[in-house]
Amino acid sequence: MVRRMGTSFLEIIPCANLVLKGRQAHPKFGTILASSSYDGRVLIWRSTPSPSNPANSTFQKVFESTLHSASVNLLSWAPHECGCLLACASSDGSISVLEFDNNAWSHVKLDGAHGLGVNSVSWAPASRPGSLVSASGGADKGGARRFVSGGSDNLVKIWDWSPEQNTYVNSMTLEGHTDWVRDVAWSPSVLLKSYIASASQDKTVRIWTSDPNSNEWKHTELQFEAVLWRCSWSLSGNILAVSQGDNKVSLWKEDLGGRWECIKTIDE
Repeated sequence: MVRRMGTSFLEIIPCANLVLKGRQAHPKFGTILASSSYDGRVLIWRSTPSPSNPANSTFQKVFESTLHSASVNLLSWAPHECGCLLACASSDGSISVLEFDNNAWSHVKLDGAHGLGVNSVSWAPASRPGSLVSASGGADKGGARRFVSGGSDNLVKIWDWSPEQNTYVNSMTLEGHTDWVRDVAWSPSVLLKSYIASASQDKTVRIWTSDPNSNEWKHTELQFEAVLWRCSWSLSGNILAVSQGDNKVSLWKEDLGGRWECIKTIDE
């Protein structure tokens, strides 16, 4: 359990199982945390003020998901425009998407999403690329529900919500990595192109790009000297951070010619 004491620090109360990931939802939905663990469970926690001291608050478990039969490796909250949605990537090869609506939790489960296990998921921005410069604004009602996943089958997959099928469908599979895809990250940028980064044990990062007028994804490959664990975009979506197995973190930025250059390496 996690308990917040005042506004300055958290008290961590040991849980029964090793926690792999923790993620906080958008403040629009209140102070909500999600945690996942090796036993396949996903727990949702909500902060409630202490009756004896309103300045302090305690996180209480409000929901427990037991959809997975193996460790849940990563959690990702959707953009708040899409609703209160949580995607969960599991070593059992499936992805679950939990949704809180009308005071109840529901779920969609994608069995066999990646045959050897799912390592990462990342939501797309709620607005389509080019929306900032389009006459219509480009935003879908309620936000575009789509995400990308990376798996131990060396594949990167894009999933789109289908109202007709009431589930997420695999709309694109991006191939090229020769070892496990450890992490994927969809850039929050809503300018002229979509950007997805995928980090792999094959010592490469692929930066996939697609423009609004085409469903084709092109890639640029970045070479490294060690296996890669995580990749993450800056809030503006124009700088990519990559963590390596040799304890280095590098920052990358696209120049005006479309080439990606390393602007900083941290090895402390």
